[in-house]
Amino acid sequence: MSHIATTDRLFFQEAGLDLAKAQRQTAEALSGADDGELFLEYRQSEALSFDDGKLKSASFDTAKGFGLRAVLGDTSAYAHASDLTHDAIARASRTVGAIKSGHAGTAAEGPQGTNARLYTDENPLELMPFADKVKLLGEIDAYARAKDKRVRQVMCSIAGEWQAVQILRADGERLADVRPLVRVNVSVVVGDGDKQETGSYGWGGRFAFGRVVDPENWQNAVNEAVRQALVNLDAVPAPAGEMPVVLGPGWPGILLHEAIGHGLEGDFNRKKTSAFAGLMGQRVAAPGVTVVDDGTIGDRRGSLTIDDEGTPTQRTVLIEDGILRGYMQDRQNARLMGMKPTGNGRRESFAHHPMPRMTNTVMMGGNHSPDEILKSVKKGLYAVNFGGGQVDITSGKFVFNAAEAYLIEDGKIGPAVKGAMLIGNGPESLKHVKMIGNDMKLDPGIGTCGKDGQGVPVGVGQPTMLLDKLTVGGTAA
Repeated sequence: MSHIATTDRLFFQEAGLDLAKAQRQTAEALSGADDGELFLEYRQSEALSFDDGKLKSASFDTAKGFGLRAVLGDTSAYAHASDLTHDAIARASRTVGAIKSGHAGTAAEGPQGTNARLYTDENPLELMPFADKVKLLGEIDAYARAKDKRVRQVMCSIAGEWQAVQILRADGERLADVRPLVRVNVSVVVGDGDKQETGSYGWGGRFAFGRVVDPENWQNAVNEAVRQALVNLDAVPAPAGEMPVVLGPGWPGILLHEAIGHGLEGDFNRKKTSAFAGLMGQRVAAPGVTVVDDGTIGDRRGSLTIDDEGTPTQRTVLIEDGILRGYMQDRQNARLMGMKPTGNGRRESFAHHPMPRMTNTVMMGGNHSPDEILKSVKKGLYAVNFGGGQVDITSGKFVFNAAEAYLIEDGKIGPAVKGAMLIGNGPESLKHVKMIGNDMKLDPGIGTCGKDGQGVPVGVGQPTMLLDKLTVGGTAA
């Protein structure tokens, strides 16, 4: 069944909307506007958590609604409702119509359709019974406790959702997508006497629960959580000061996402509030640094067949060999900047307006082996996993907690350290990249990006890389 047919069933057969009337209402509401759309959404979501050997919570939710947007120049009007009726759309039309008062709009060209399918249409919530999910969480709990006698507490969770969207435009064009998403998280607490440490691991993507029940996959998640916790149990206080830092592959790309990626979104550059504003075609990073945003990678958490404005996602080169080549764009900011949309117009739900957001943001691999990179460092820090952090999007300044890190001593990995904080400036740190590994790796599928109060699933990735200097905040005396 096509995405249009699937979403027609949800919105025009089961919800009771009349397609022809909805198209007329959209055309009338957007008459005279530069751009806009009627965004229809249906979403099912489920989450189960297991703690202390028993099911702690379980939730299931169904949400549906619409968002109507009219765009004129650099201004947009947005109205939304969870009431999928023509009366509600009519009320929303009167609200967004205020934007057109006294103006003559120039209609923007609509997005081009795509036949690409980057993930399954299957609803993961329907393919695995509730009892089987509870049983699996119990197996995860038992497996983790049996891994090591020092495991004192296990917390695990399974979450899934199925989202169907259809976008109606003033010219009668319709675009649709059906999006699955699943995620598994495992956290453990280990102890030795009075000492306790935690470790966690999560993974997921746009697929059904079949991969989740595969023992090889969930056991790997448990193994990693327990391993990380035991590493931290023996960790020594981290040093402080400016030093070389080697970042591991995969999830450490979250630093790239936060400290650099947001600064390459179109709205910040159009408004000239980004550290990268006005630098197109100029060197912004060390030679060899190539960063892309790619929403077309199959099954990935940040991938989308089309974005939330109907534009097909693409592989957008942001930085090429250190030179700034592009920004991530939604339709409005692209048009105002004289550029093309890149399929990065995203929204959390029908209750939110779209804006430029990342999908899967990745630094491409280089020519050095990880061993070669580590051997080049006499004394420094090797950070392989990150926890929380804070970033100033405008300046690029960041502070990140290294959840798993080690000292580098004479080119070899030394003892694990705890309490390490990486402190720096994203755009500036790009200029200190000295060696890039040949082991580019994507994260396991756990990222959620926040911007203006909206959260959307994203992916990150990078190879092992060396920054010749970065400030490390530590706890060593």
